[in-house]
Amino acid sequence: MVLDDVEWMEIALRLADRNIGNVFPNPSVGCIIINDGRIVGRGWTQEGGRPHAEVMALEQAGEKSVGATVYTTLEPCSHFGKTPPCSDALISGRIERLVGAMKDPDPRVDGMGFVKLRDAGIEVVEGILEREAEELNRGFITRLKKKLPFVTLKMAMSIDSRIATKTYDSQWITGEEARHSSHFLRSKHDAILTGIGTVLADNPFLNTRISGLENRSPIRIILDTNLRIPIDSQIVSTAAKHKTIIFTTVAAGETKKKQLESFGLQIITINGDKSGRVSLIEALRSIAKKGINSVLVECGGTLCTEFIKSNLIDEFLVYRAPIVLGGDGIAAVEGFGVSDLSAAPNFKLTGITRLGADTLESYKRQI
Repeated sequence: MVLDDVEWMEIALRLADRNIGNVFPNPSVGCIIINDGRIVGRGWTQEGGRPHAEVMALEQAGEKSVGATVYTTLEPCSHFGKTPPCSDALISGRIERLVGAMKDPDPRVDGMGFVKLRDAGIEVVEGILEREAEELNRGFITRLKKKLPFVTLKMAMSIDSRIATKTYDSQWITGEEARHSSHFLRSKHDAILTGIGTVLADNPFLNTRISGLENRSPIRIILDTNLRIPIDSQIVSTAAKHKTIIFTTVAAGETKKKQLESFGLQIITINGDKSGRVSLIEALRSIAKKGINSVLVECGGTLCTEFIKSNLIDEFLVYRAPIVLGGDGIAAVEGFGVSDLSAAPNFKLTGITRLGADTLESYKRQI
């Protein structure tokens, strides 16, 4: 069976998806090399962003790259960074044709990789499964264009949108399949963020607890205006093993700050908002400057509300259990109401997935 460009690119996209959440500040790229209708080389961006997918695929292909067609989910880089340009490596590999899904939005590339290949006499086809490639690297694109990470807010709630009972009992609202999905979601994000309220209430680890993916835990980020995090919390006690950042304000004491730093936590002091709490936008800008492309927010109703009010949510994921907790249960969104429907934050439903007895609802922010 002879595959066409779309089918080959689908394979490259599946390779690119392998290390999403593990390659920042780079995008995650997939690449395959086809010669005589067969895959002779394949590669995907490795942990930390190197080696690049194209180089990995070329090394595997060897001399079989001569006269071959290359499928890559992102335009090959054309600049010298920590590694030489992939476009130069492809030219040296004497490929005949390159099919690319999307241009690289990095201003150091921005079409020049394709230009360099064409100038070398290589046929270049652009835009094959472009939308799918952009969706895959939405975090990288958002960080470059907006100087912010792509923010996904995840919540588990009842049919009537309650995240806990009136006594704050919330473990577990959803079933095992939904919880497994939630941990897999963590493995696909560069960082996970919560507020001090959740740390004090639940004492979470905020890691990935799936067999085989333990090393794919995201960077942990805590918003803690006054550095109230307990020294004996799970976050502090495991900081040497899992990179952890705490954003705080000048209201926090220097003694507590130094104590936490001695456990391996990174403490970053930023401006407070009008109420004196850690500024969400300042925290996200700082996160983006670190090269972090995607952030998964797991928090309680108060912080959830602040993110929504600040219009900082790109994606909203709702794990919904088929139970009713009643009007005196703890609301998913607290203290936030609009008097005019036109002022309501607007999200588009993009998918519903069954997870045992529960459902996962996916929403994207309407621009």
